[in-house]
Amino acid sequence: MALSAAPVAVLAASPALATPVISANVVNAAPYAIALGAAGFGLVATFMAARWRRAADLANASTAERLGEMRAALDEFETLLAGMPEVTILWKDTGLAPSVLGPVPALIPGETRPETVLDFRSWLDADAARELADRLTDLRIEGKVFETSITARDGRIIRCAGRLVGGSAVVRLRPSGSVMRSPASGPALTRLPSLTEAQGILSNLTVPAWIRDRDGVLVYANAAYLHFTRTLGLKSERGTAPDIFPAPARERLLKALENAGDTIALEHAHEMAGKLDLVLFPLNGGSAGYFYLPLARPKMQEDAPREPDLGHLTTVIDTLATPVAVFDKNRRLTHFNSAYAQFWALDPDWLSGRPDERAILDKLRTMGALPAESDYRSWRDKHLMSYALTTPRETPWYLPDGRCANVIAAPATGSGGVIYVFEDMTERLALETRHNALIDVQRETLNALNEGVAVFGTNGRLRLSNPRLSEIWKLPMNVLGGRPHIDDVTRAAAGAFPEDGDAIWRDLKRRIIDLNPTRGDTKGRIARADGRLIDFAVVRLPDGQSMMTFMDVSESANYERVLKERNEALIAADRLKDTFVQNVSYELRSPLTNIIGFADLLASGEVGPLNEKQRAYTDYIRASSANLGLLIDNILDLATVDAGIAQLNTEKLDIPDLIAKARAGLSAAFSGSEKPVNLKVEVAEDLPAFVADGTRIVQILYNLLSNAARFSEPGAEIRLSVEARGANRIAFSVEDEGVGIPEEIRAAMFSRFEGQSVEGRQRGAGLGLAIVKTFANLHGGTVHIEGREPRGTRVTVIVPADASQAQNAGE
Repeated sequence: MALSAAPVAVLAASPALATPVISANVVNAAPYAIALGAAGFGLVATFMAARWRRAADLANASTAERLGEMRAALDEFETLLAGMPEVTILWKDTGLAPSVLGPVPALIPGETRPETVLDFRSWLDADAARELADRLTDLRIEGKVFETSITARDGRIIRCAGRLVGGSAVVRLRPSGSVMRSPASGPALTRLPSLTEAQGILSNLTVPAWIRDRDGVLVYANAAYLHFTRTLGLKSERGTAPDIFPAPARERLLKALENAGDTIALEHAHEMAGKLDLVLFPLNGGSAGYFYLPLARPKMQEDAPREPDLGHLTTVIDTLATPVAVFDKNRRLTHFNSAYAQFWALDPDWLSGRPDERAILDKLRTMGALPAESDYRSWRDKHLMSYALTTPRETPWYLPDGRCANVIAAPATGSGGVIYVFEDMTERLALETRHNALIDVQRETLNALNEGVAVFGTNGRLRLSNPRLSEIWKLPMNVLGGRPHIDDVTRAAAGAFPEDGDAIWRDLKRRIIDLNPTRGDTKGRIARADGRLIDFAVVRLPDGQSMMTFMDVSESANYERVLKERNEALIAADRLKDTFVQNVSYELRSPLTNIIGFADLLASGEVGPLNEKQRAYTDYIRASSANLGLLIDNILDLATVDAGIAQLNTEKLDIPDLIAKARAGLSAAFSGSEKPVNLKVEVAEDLPAFVADGTRIVQILYNLLSNAARFSEPGAEIRLSVEARGANRIAFSVEDEGVGIPEEIRAAMFSRFEGQSVEGRQRGAGLGLAIVKTFANLHGGTVHIEGREPRGTRVTVIVPADASQAQNAGE
């Protein structure tokens, strides 16, 4: 013990020495610990894997055993099915083809292919095949179970039973062994029950039943039969049962049973039996029968469902362009027109086979012609509720091809069927869409108008309005949006304008409610108490409605008043100007005449000789007086033209003589100039005869030349050319070598008193070219002004060669 504790004490007393020793031991033991852990994990994993393998082997053995049992059971079931004289058809809800189980030859002798059973028309009568197909449709779609008997082509009776098993439709087909035969078909080969066997069965029935021998004599009746005869009050001899049928009826029924050779069923075969039906069947040595209350009456030819009685409407339906289809209470198509077949692209021959409406819907869905529905079955069931309708129902169908059909389902009176009308709404919806778009455009247009618009119907209610109406009359939009009566609008306007709103709208109301067919449109101006001016118009629309428009013209009316006043002032000023010019012109002529006379007298030397300076002054006086006289004459001429009293004194003229007079006037006007005017004249030789007012033409030429000389450098050349323009016009052109006239002031050169100042030219009174244009127009001519290259201006006056014809045409 002391020896053991010594190392520990040493280590405890020397920590620095103990730490390296412990670390070295741990490092040396780590590989052993890892190896030991891995070995332990491997042992556990091996144990678990062996356990799982053993469990898997047991599960496989159990599964193989159960699979063998299932295979044995399946073989047993297949053997049983193969040994039973019936065929089972199984429809699974997977969309795959149905399965056919059982011996096919037992159902269709000589046939082994299972798919032959599904072709009902190949081994059943047409009516039986149709009935079985309808029952199968009811079973698969609506889950209606059934049990019925159908007739094969070889005459055998086939018992059919349909059920739903685990969501799958199962139909069992079993030959009954009885053979329907005609009178010529001979005796049946099937063994018939004896009278004793039948009695044991009928005695347990709770419905009236009986047995007859070969001669038709009643040999047995059950308790229900005896009770039934007592309720009918029938009596017979003691120890025998009364016969419920009289002799003629009994012989008729026995004859029918003999002809049929097998069981027959008759509805209400006894007049006292009420709702009971009769069943007769042959026995070995006689026959038997019983009454029963049918739960589901067998479908016989004479008991076919009554079709909707359309009478003469069938002819009308056939001629309609609207698709129409008629279904009976069993949902069979009984009548349709060609439009129906064309609308749905269905084969008329197939439709003539009276298909069920569900089959039609399924076919249309396969064709992709029905509306897209996520739950087709629910949609179809909802649609088929049309057979319970008591009033017509309309349902829109939006088809995948873009068409829209309004489906009208109406009950067929008294038959339980349905009449469908498929109204193609595609074009109508397109028209409505375009109409709505047009209405939207019109509404946007009305809203953008600066005029207030109100449309009132024949009942006095507001049908249409725009926001501008609310702004002009300060009417709330919620009031206008509620289609108010005009009385309501009047009250609202009276509230907005207490002074005169009520009176204004009462007057407007009288214009709207005027129902006189000959009344016309009216318009006017409203001066409101608030100072606003409103122009209104009442227009009668073709449909009897009335449209009112309102335009606030306060600003424009003020502008109009100002412009009118200004125009009147301008007219008065122009009239005053004309009066002033005329008066001044006449007042100036008298002193001017004196000045010219005294200047001529001084120049003549009669009052004494003049020195050179005095003579020069006298020439200046004479030239200026001549210019002033010419200016006064021009003003008077213009006043005469403006007054509309100017007349042309036309005569045949000599053009060189006219030019000479104009040259003389130009020389007199510029006599005091340092350098005389350098005028070059060119007159063409082929000029036509010239008929005009000589005085006016001289004034035209003088003003053209003086204007060119005034705006040219002293001594500059001025060119006057005269030439013919066509066969009946003459052109006078004056060209100078000045700096030219800018484009922006050329038009102003023809304005009166617009003496434009151009660089290098003198400023004139501004009447020269105005006189030229006035007199040229008076002759029926025109004036053109244009620049020359590289400098200068050309003014051309073109007048008719015979101004008298132009004057007569103007008159």
